Amino acid sequence: LLSAIPYIGKVLMEWLWGGFSVDNATLTRFFTLHFLFPFTIAALTVIHLMFLHETGSNNPLGLNSDGEKMSFHSYYSFKDLVGFVILIMCLFMLTLFQPQLLTDP
Repeated sequence: LLSAIPYIGKVLMEWLWGGFSVDNATLTRFFTLHFLFPFTIAALTVIHLMFLHETGSNNPLGLNSDGEKMSFHSYYSFKDLVGFVILIMCLFMLTLFQPQLLTDP
């Protein structure tokens, strides 16, 4: 995606991957970034949900609407937590009991 940035995309790609050669350093960078990326997305999602559940979600533009502000009910936080636990349990059951379903056909 960096290469799509006009004018500086090529320089950013060469800086990030260490050039065009596929050697040990380039592969290490590639695997490190691809390993950390899902954790980064998960952390940003948790931060987003913390602030969303703290202040409410009825004012996405940041307008002054103190009279209409509704706090986020704990029901939604609990519902999100239960949904996340169910999703993780389903993924764990799939991974542990039927791992061959996750392979190539």
